[in-house]
Amino acid sequence: MTLDAVLSRIDETLPEAMERLFALLRIPSISTDPAFKADCARTADWLAEDLRGLGFDAAARPTPGHPMVVGHGGTGGRHLLFYGHYDVQPVDPLDLWHRDPFDPAIEDTPHGRVIRARGASDDKGQLMTFIEAARAWKHVHGALPGRLTIFLEGEEESGSPSLIPFMETHREELKADLALICDTGLFEGQPAITTMLRGLLGEEITITGPNKDLHSGSYGGAAMNPIRVLARIIASLHDDDGRITVPGFYDGVQELPEAVRAQWQALAFDYGKYLGDVGLSVPAGEHDRTPLEMLWSRPTCEVNGIWGGYAGAGFKTVLPSQAHAKISFRLVPGQDPHRLRDNFRNHVRTMVPFDCQVAFHEHAASAAGVMDIADPAFEAARKALGEEWGRPAAYIGCGGSIPIAGYFQKILGMDAMLIGFGQDDDQIHSPNEKYDVESFHKGIRSWARILAALQ
Repeated sequence: MTLDAVLSRIDETLPEAMERLFALLRIPSISTDPAFKADCARTADWLAEDLRGLGFDAAARPTPGHPMVVGHGGTGGRHLLFYGHYDVQPVDPLDLWHRDPFDPAIEDTPHGRVIRARGASDDKGQLMTFIEAARAWKHVHGALPGRLTIFLEGEEESGSPSLIPFMETHREELKADLALICDTGLFEGQPAITTMLRGLLGEEITITGPNKDLHSGSYGGAAMNPIRVLARIIASLHDDDGRITVPGFYDGVQELPEAVRAQWQALAFDYGKYLGDVGLSVPAGEHDRTPLEMLWSRPTCEVNGIWGGYAGAGFKTVLPSQAHAKISFRLVPGQDPHRLRDNFRNHVRTMVPFDCQVAFHEHAASAAGVMDIADPAFEAARKALGEEWGRPAAYIGCGGSIPIAGYFQKILGMDAMLIGFGQDDDQIHSPNEKYDVESFHKGIRSWARILAALQ
């Protein structure tokens, strides 16, 4: 069987695949720090050259920031676009690393062998699983597995400022039948396809009362304290059942399909352990929802920071002139972030007394996304993943936001299949990031199976 030959090739050449990954990991492609601009360009060139060696027409494309890598190859079958990002997070604090972050090595741990390096899991190890699967396929068959476009970004960890303009400019070139994204993970060791992504809305508010800080003995009781106003606003955002009280907040929010709810329940998610690991025990969201619904399919409102007045050592009896808060909302399909921003601001304004003013500073505003799992490709990929991992793959949601999936829908008019092999303990964005050797190996095999299933 031809797939068996590809899988055997992957097994036989794993050491060589590891060496290629290590070469990529050694390049410090930190996109947010201008000092590493040349390294980001070097990484893009390395990837483009590697893709050309597999028969792709590939190049590092310039942008106002870091290059995009685009490659086209193969013919026939469904046109698939694969997305990953080659940039990595800064390594600070360096003194918490057990080794040089850009000197990758295999380490034995109580839970198995791991690849230790910055970018090992997020996202160089992940993106190389797909490229290595294509490499093995090309060796066995003499051709790539169908029509493929590779699209690798170099600014994902720094806000993707060049991404939307690049996609809009190259819309026709990048269009495909389906996007594949490898920047997610397993669900408690079980293979998974992420099909629901929450959006994000961010607001910073400043309440101003008196025109300067005041002595609480001279003005306390007579002057309005902005922190008191802010505390009242924050307390008003949830009711006693955990529901969000901003007017119109739930407009457009749909109930989870019963089939999906049943599948999530079958995952037997241990929320006690999940919360216990961070010193908590009781879910704090809507009381009539399961913990996985709270995390994946229900909208949220969270206060991310509060400041005002004196917070230094000792005590200062002051009424501050201003109080501030950062508030974020995770959104689900059906919610319009711009309408919700207006509703939130109107809600806040109604609670600001006559002698105070409120100012707003907007942050993120991205809508949620949901993928059409009625497309037979999703079930074919789910079956392929189950065959590789020996456990049925699950359709899951994602509590965070992965904007690229929404951009594929909005700009290129195609759904995305999010499949990744990271583990919860990979410590992405933190010191001592790692990627399990098993995740890398079985990730390559998984993509080979998926590519065979989608031809």
